[in-house]
Amino acid sequence: MRSEMMNFEYLCKLNKKKSTMRLYSDEQLARLLDQDIFHHISAVADQLHIDCYVVGGYVRDLFLERSSKDIDVVVVGSGIEMAKMLKKRLGKGAMLSVFQNFGTAQVKYRSLEIEFVGARKESYRHDSRKPIVENGTLEDDQNRRDFTINAMAVCLNAERYGMLEDPFDGICDLEDGIIRTPLDPDITFSDDPLRMMRCIRFATQLNFFIEDETFDALDRNAERIKIISKERIADELNKIMLSPVPSKGFVDLYRCGLLEIIFPELCRLDIVESRNGKTHKNNFYHTLEVLDNIATKTDNLWLRWAALLHDIGKPRSKKWDNHAGWTFHNHNYIGGKMVPELFRRMKLPMDMKMKYVKKLVELHMRPIAIADEVVTDSAVRRLMSDAGEDINDLMILCEADITSKNAVRKARFIDNFRIVREKLKDLAYRDWRRELQPCIDGNEIMEMFDLKPSLVVGQLKQCLKDAVLDNRVPNEREALMELLRKKASELGLQEKHSTRQ
Repeated sequence: MRSEMMNFEYLCKLNKKKSTMRLYSDEQLARLLDQDIFHHISAVADQLHIDCYVVGGYVRDLFLERSSKDIDVVVVGSGIEMAKMLKKRLGKGAMLSVFQNFGTAQVKYRSLEIEFVGARKESYRHDSRKPIVENGTLEDDQNRRDFTINAMAVCLNAERYGMLEDPFDGICDLEDGIIRTPLDPDITFSDDPLRMMRCIRFATQLNFFIEDETFDALDRNAERIKIISKERIADELNKIMLSPVPSKGFVDLYRCGLLEIIFPELCRLDIVESRNGKTHKNNFYHTLEVLDNIATKTDNLWLRWAALLHDIGKPRSKKWDNHAGWTFHNHNYIGGKMVPELFRRMKLPMDMKMKYVKKLVELHMRPIAIADEVVTDSAVRRLMSDAGEDINDLMILCEADITSKNAVRKARFIDNFRIVREKLKDLAYRDWRRELQPCIDGNEIMEMFDLKPSLVVGQLKQCLKDAVLDNRVPNEREALMELLRKKASELGLQEKHSTRQ
């Protein structure tokens, strides 16, 4: 059963300070939009005698004091005609793309991307998220927007330049940190179910709360997500993963029932069983804590996926042992085998990114096992060999996996992982030194040229070493022997034996 209490303590931890914002008057908005690109758009709109507004995320981010290079413009008329005129005005530095079927156009100019669309109203069939579109007014266009904070518009026409149009009090919702739909949320989500993922994604990225009526509609309409392509769902899921506190999004996905539909394996982790006084931890909340720990260290999306999936094999491996209690033997290998099937079903990439996640899931217990015992060179060297260039990412994952509430145990693991890291660094340096040490040594040089220890021997050794370090020759016998003979000849030396080896 989906948890109604949803670990109240954990939810409270997520209630951190929401994004900061500032209020602006129309005059202040006009000053913020005192940029060449907006004045060019304004001039074109007035030349065509059509109303023109910058809308959506760009306006929202102005109030949140966040920079944005993507500009959405709504015109009460033809967005394509507007874009063509702007391209002509900007000249050769601008690139125009027209999407006739959608009635939209894009102008790329320097580092900016400006999307133009004519104001429209939409209606939907129940089996599709593709709307039937008609020309409309600015009000019609704002009515079709997903959330109040994305429905604000600022006029770009010269006479009303900087005037805010905010019919749904998006400013108030920004101030209060609330995600809410402009109209009936059941209609909003049923019409385009991808908006349910976007709702949770925005709440996660901005650390906002989803308004109660809107959240209840998520629950009621969760099944509608099944008409959305896996690729679109994965795109929103990845954006949630890349948020500052991604666990917030997964808690909301779980609470409203979406997670059970799109990622049921993760939901299976939310179970705690007790037997004979022994209880195992809740691996769902443990996983989210590990994910948040990783998020403080790296923006690597696939390392975050490894954190989310590191214990995904535990439900399939869980067993009761009368002596040891609850066990999860080989959950890492079981989880590793699950990674390709999960990626394939969720339409995530099946390339090296998937293999990277699979490898980290499979290996994540190895450093823990090493840290629990005496840290030997051989064990660390085998780990380095298996992890390869991803060894540091593996260590970051394992350190994030320390979520024990036992302070003594936690301190011991942290200290042991420090020792493992020192051993990794030491072995890497020693192996590097050994790898770069020329395979022909001083004794062989003296034997070849009938020399005693001397400055000349040192010169020949240094010649070989420099060539290897500078990557001028591979550290291989044949290549180094050729270089050695050439250098010896320059120094007037002859080989002791006339027959070359």
